[in-house]
Amino acid sequence: MSASTEETGRRPTIKAVAAAAGVSTAAVSQAFNHKGRLSEATRRRILDAALELGWSPSAPAAALRNARTRSLALVVRRPTDVLGADPHFSELITGIEGELAPRGYGLLLHLVSGPQEEHALYERLAAEGRVDGAVLTDARDNDARPALLARLRLPAVLLGSPDGRAVVPRVGLLDQGAGIEEVVAHLLGLGHRRVAYVAGPAELQHTRLRGAAFETALRAAGLRPFAVLHTDFTERSAVAATQALLDAGGRPTAVVYANDSMAVCGIGTAQRAGLIVPRDVSVVGYDNLPLGRWLHPRLTTVDQRVQEVGAAAARMLLALCGEEVEDTPLTGRPRLVVRESTGPAPAG
Repeated sequence: MSASTEETGRRPTIKAVAAAAGVSTAAVSQAFNHKGRLSEATRRRILDAALELGWSPSAPAAALRNARTRSLALVVRRPTDVLGADPHFSELITGIEGELAPRGYGLLLHLVSGPQEEHALYERLAAEGRVDGAVLTDARDNDARPALLARLRLPAVLLGSPDGRAVVPRVGLLDQGAGIEEVVAHLLGLGHRRVAYVAGPAELQHTRLRGAAFETALRAAGLRPFAVLHTDFTERSAVAATQALLDAGGRPTAVVYANDSMAVCGIGTAQRAGLIVPRDVSVVGYDNLPLGRWLHPRLTTVDQRVQEVGAAAARMLLALCGEEVEDTPLTGRPRLVVRESTGPAPAG
């Protein structure tokens, strides 16, 4: 039996009710707001726990939950050191903010380390009514987040390729396979035959799509990938992957990286090993971030218009939130930007 409010001298909280009923705080909110798909047994258990603890949602709190916050959430499941070192998300946020700020909306950025923490955060955001919607990044195969957001009735858009099974709208990224196909064609035209790919985490959708395109394009030319190595996008893993490739017998003559930040690590690792880029090894990135223009040598990369992706996501989410927005979809193909980090394959 739980101690009453009178006995403890403290006001009960929604978390205490959730703990007593063995449910999430989002479920408690749904039980009192008559939302969601709670079973009658679960709803009754929640109401009984609230009655025992003497808890009920206050009228001001309920009004706040039902009010528009004019805030949207961007939840990023990456290590903090990755986010700090990778300008990709700065570009994405710039695109999102460019659409939100003129309409008086704000963006709440949350960093999480794993799926359980991410799911708990969405439940908390929905239960507390802190945001009007959320942008989901890093689409995964068999992604559980869209169904969760739909169940929580929190408007959301997912950055990822079209999927007929999706239960929330998706902002289709520019054709991931097409970008890699252009990279492979460029490297083959320079005479490269030993080409490696340093990819991101295997569970990410774009990792699978780009990896498949990479292997298909090489096989069409009668070649096999020198290697495909997966990383967690950290500098440490990019350096380790590059060093492993350089230490391999008959090292690759070209290395393609899943983003520009890892490509920068790759160039530095090759140079520290006494190699000259691109004379000894060519390097290609992905994203066309501003830093690539200031390297020496300047980075060959794929432009997937990250800011435009962010803007398209923001427009779609604003429309879902009831704003009158011209939802202009992102169209076109990624564009290969050829600079000095790629050159003819070395002899031998």
